[in-house]
Amino acid sequence: MPTNHVMLPDLTTLILETDRLVLKPISADYTDSIFTEFTPDVATYMYPRPAEKRIETEAFVAVAQEENEAGTSLTMVITERETGDFLGCVGLHKLTNPRPEFGIWVKQTAHTHGYGREAVRTLKHWADRHLDYEYLMYPVDSRNIASRKIPESLGASNISQYEDRGGMGQNLTLIKYRIER
Repeated sequence: MPTNHVMLPDLTTLILETDRLVLKPISADYTDSIFTEFTPDVATYMYPRPAEKRIETEAFVAVAQEENEAGTSLTMVITERETGDFLGCVGLHKLTNPRPEFGIWVKQTAHTHGYGREAVRTLKHWADRHLDYEYLMYPVDSRNIASRKIPESLGASNISQYEDRGGMGQNLTLIKYRIER
């Protein structure tokens, strides 16, 4: 079983680029964008609850920065390469666990462009090079077809399904996907 005792690069300065996207460590520079764009519509099928006050988003960003610094999670903002526009957030959490877990959201106006798939694929390639993991987890509500296509595009298998409640009190039927190296 993997031990995850590998030397990680500095997650506070890590930049990952694709033809269309730049993923960069979360920072206070994106607090307003996260606060504005992580809406109830975006969070419909997600566990996290959108912030009601900007100070909640500030706290989220601060904790995510601390986790990046500690190397326990990697939370990044997704930006459009050409314009620098903020598109959403992607993360790989529980980095010291043999089964790190993805999290992702993309703002409403950026849906249907494949940005989420591209961001997760990029982060998976980074994990393959830098993490000693057993497999990666990707939990998603069964009704979120667009998000389910992301792990499925990586050849993931459905390993469990369970009921939970989201941060807005909504019922969730979560599928947990297993993504192999």
